[in-house]
Amino acid sequence: MGKKFIISVDLGGTNLRVALLDLRYRIVLKHSFDTRRLLNKNRLIKIIIEAVNNILESQNLNKRNILGVGLGLPGSIDYEKGAVHSLTNIPGWKGVRLGSLLKKKLGIPVFMDNDANLMCLAEYRLGAAGGSRYAVCLTLGTGVGAGVISGGRLYRGANNAAGEVGHIPLNESGRRCNCGGRGCLETYVGNSRILAEARRVFGRRISLEQVSGLARRGNAKALGFWSGVGRHLGIALTGVVNLLNPDVIVIGGGVANAGKALLDEVKKVIRSRAMTVQARHVKVYKARLGSDAGLIGAAVMVRDGARG
Repeated sequence: MGKKFIISVDLGGTNLRVALLDLRYRIVLKHSFDTRRLLNKNRLIKIIIEAVNNILESQNLNKRNILGVGLGLPGSIDYEKGAVHSLTNIPGWKGVRLGSLLKKKLGIPVFMDNDANLMCLAEYRLGAAGGSRYAVCLTLGTGVGAGVISGGRLYRGANNAAGEVGHIPLNESGRRCNCGGRGCLETYVGNSRILAEARRVFGRRISLEQVSGLARRGNAKALGFWSGVGRHLGIALTGVVNLLNPDVIVIGGGVANAGKALLDEVKKVIRSRAMTVQARHVKVYKARLGSDAGLIGAAVMVRDGARG
């Protein structure tokens, strides 16, 4: 039979990452592709197929060595049907039956889910949410995604579309969001929005990594900036805490690298605004698995799915 592996695919707003993992979820190799100029649906599908086949060839593996291919996608995904409802920040994917299409082309079982669900699955099994049975895991980047663990299982909802914390409205008449709504959390703490705010605050072009570095060195402007981001996030999470009563909230993605300045404000807002029992119980942690969480979660999904 030969040794078994899993291939994980993580599609983000700016890049596509493909990795080979063993059955202990260790990454053997990974490749990254810039997708900012490759938003064409058919071209992206072709790249995924080529990347999977290149991994097989370069590692001298055949399809029988692969337990399955797991895909994490940034949007609303029907896990059971292997279909894309929509990708909020990437046009042209509505209703695409990507799972069956790739399975037919590759001849390998294909499993797919929302990328934040997979980050959540990884952090629950191997990371910061380990030991909890009720968890909410957020990934902050181009968009704001989240996954929910309820009773030790990933909660997907009636249409496999649960967990859209980024589209909780904070303002009845706020700015228009890519989802079609108004005043969503994502319009306050999505990368493009907070980058524009950072440049306004500092009066120059500056990266979020630079703002995080300044905050770690005690810069007052940077600390105030991340406190503002944390306040918006904490208000949205107050509603989540009151509704779901989780053991733990895990915050990941690039924005989470702001660290203490961001997380302390989130904790402060939840403590002051959430209902007493829920607020006292919940813990807030930074994600442990970093940028590989989605790839690891996709592999966990494949292994769980292959067991039936």
